[in-house]
Amino acid sequence: MAEKALLEMRNIDKVFPGVRALSNVDFTLHAGEIHSLMGENGAGKSTLVKVLTGVYQRDGGTITLQGKRISPRTPKEAQECGISTVYQEVNLCKNLTVAENIYIGREPRKYGFIDWKTINRRSEELLNGLGVNIDVTKTLDHYSVAVQQMIAIARAVDIEAKILILDEPTSSLDEKETERLFRIIRQLQKRGMGIIFISHFLEQIYDLCDHITVLRNGELVGAYEVARLPRLELIAKMVGKDLSEVAHMDDANDKSKPQEEMFIEANHVSQIGKLADVDLQIHKGEVVGFAGLLGSGRTETAELLFGVESITRGQLKVKGQPVKFGSPMSAMKERIAFCPEDRKTSGIIGDLSVRENIILAMQAKDGMMKHIPYKEQCKIADKYIDLLKIKVSDREQLIKNLSGGNQQKVIIARWLATQPELLILDEPTRGIDVGTKTEIEKLAIRLAKERGMSVVFISGEMDEMVRTCTKLIVMKDRRKVAELTGDQVSSDNVMRAIAGGETA
Repeated sequence: MAEKALLEMRNIDKVFPGVRALSNVDFTLHAGEIHSLMGENGAGKSTLVKVLTGVYQRDGGTITLQGKRISPRTPKEAQECGISTVYQEVNLCKNLTVAENIYIGREPRKYGFIDWKTINRRSEELLNGLGVNIDVTKTLDHYSVAVQQMIAIARAVDIEAKILILDEPTSSLDEKETERLFRIIRQLQKRGMGIIFISHFLEQIYDLCDHITVLRNGELVGAYEVARLPRLELIAKMVGKDLSEVAHMDDANDKSKPQEEMFIEANHVSQIGKLADVDLQIHKGEVVGFAGLLGSGRTETAELLFGVESITRGQLKVKGQPVKFGSPMSAMKERIAFCPEDRKTSGIIGDLSVRENIILAMQAKDGMMKHIPYKEQCKIADKYIDLLKIKVSDREQLIKNLSGGNQQKVIIARWLATQPELLILDEPTRGIDVGTKTEIEKLAIRLAKERGMSVVFISGEMDEMVRTCTKLIVMKDRRKVAELTGDQVSSDNVMRAIAGGETA
């Protein structure tokens, strides 16, 4: 590896209204290096890449490429500097041919006209050089996501990109497609290209990358050589735990054995490209946590249980009976409720009142032809405003005028009003104050203990999972890798399971 850095980002700051997304962050990339950028949700990975590629303008710091200062103001300017990005969702034109996508905006010309013969020939030679043999005169939509990514990489190679950024490139690929992509990445590495690889798949990071830079809460944790960084230590750095302290964490929640009665059972359930061969059992009176790093399959598992996604293989049982959920409505009829991760886009309806937001799911379950009388709506809303201690001026206050924590409580109230037997809470405490977090954690425990409800609790905060859950399903790379119960429920054991080690 060359001693002089290909790319140096120094003291990078980025501030949005009320939020410091990046604070004094450094990042270094060498030619012929595959460098992973890692961190949990909100760590600043995407923001740093967007600063580098001209999507965002930095508020402080410097960017140096091959010894020269650069300040890309647009993605086009970044590309002209030699920085190319291939996203998970390929940003090419599916209605154009493969060759047109490779040469769009820079078509070779002959006698003033576009030289299609040259374009097609060069495209074919370029792709053949990467081991891709396809008809370049066909439109992009004829090919799989994997092939489309290869085409995007081929374009980057042809414009002589110095840096290639791959953002979650394998999330929609199967094992063979991933192996093929890795062969091409290594080929580009040998040519001296600097590659930034962003992924949540630990196995792939350790298989492919030379160095890892870890961000947390918009700040630099450190840059490390992959060969010298044990996986358990990497996970500890990402989640902000000192390994020497993790084993002594306080376990406040009673992990006593739940009721024997099973509510829902998944046997080898899979969803192509999203989840593979997951087994789990959720009993009545259990708070079951889906633990793992971002992208591990936590939310995907929850969505299968709620019918958001269809199972492509395996079987789901509710109270011992096989079920096939074609939609969330079919899951709701089995008394399953789901509070989504993103309350802004999938949860609240801002211009409706607190009352209207609370009765939404109940009304949908009953059907629009069975209108809930206004007095009954008020009774239901008041009951849950009181139960969850939602701070409102009155039930008719618009939900958009509440704090984030109170909005979250309203969404939980909405689903509790449907009288569920299984309540799925996906990141229920994200972005809310500590006091409200504690209230929601206690609510989950109380619903399980006092009402015998089954609760699924998903959180990126490991301490919170340990405090709240009686059982943890540990996910990695869209698979279940461990199940922890009783005294096994600890942050240390979760991290060991993710890293591939034995649990205590």
